[in-house]
Formats: sequence, structure tokens, C-alpha cells
Amino acid sequence: QVQLVESGGGLVQAGGSLRLSCAASGRTFSRYAMAWFRQAPGKERENVGLISWIGGVPRYADSVQGRFTISRDIAKNTGYLQMNDLKPEDTALYYCAAGMGGPYTTTYDTWGQGTQVTVSS
Repeated sequence: QVQLVESGGGLVQAGGSLRLSCAASGRTFSRYAMAWFRQAPGKERENVGLISWIGGVPRYADSVQGRFTISRDIAKNTGYLQMNDLKPEDTALYYCAAGMGGPYTTTYDTWGQGTQVTVSS
């Protein structure tokens, strides 16, 4: 069983940057994909992007392509979401998840507790 803990959220002005971390404990990520999702108030949880833990090739939602970067440090068993040029519409609770991959919440069986990102205009 993998346990996930996110950190790095906060309040930032539009155009600013934040880096979120997702630390895994227990079993390693090696058999999984790691994904980032976000959920704004009143909206469904949406996929921001994901990375195959072994192959390491990230994929992104169109809304964040070119602004967000997903990476992972295998030795630290930690994933990262670097967010640049943040916009007010990026405001949400951000979650990392481990699972079989893909952009759908149903393929991920382990979730972190979430970290809040708020972007002011």
C-alpha cells in the first residue's frame, strides 16, 4: 500500500509560480503512474497531468500545457508539479494520486489529502 502526502500549496499572485510535492511512503511508485488532479469549488475533479513512474514521460491537460511541468525523483520516491504563470482559474485543491494511469479518477486507487492553491488576480 502506498501513502501519499502533498505539500507546497499556498497563495500566489497571478503570473507567479508554485511547486507541489507528492511524497510516497510504503510501497514505491514503481508499478504505478502518478497523476495530479485538481478540484475547484462546485466543479468536478479534473486531471492536470500524469507521469509514468518508470518511463517518465509526462502528459498534460490542454489547460496547463506549457505552464505546468510534472517530474519525479525515483530515489526520493517523490513527484512534483511545477506550476508557472499561474492564473486565477488555476485556483483549486490539488491532489496527487497513484494508480494504473490515464486521465480518469477511477483508475487511481491511492490519493493524497490535497493541498490548496489560490491564485489572486
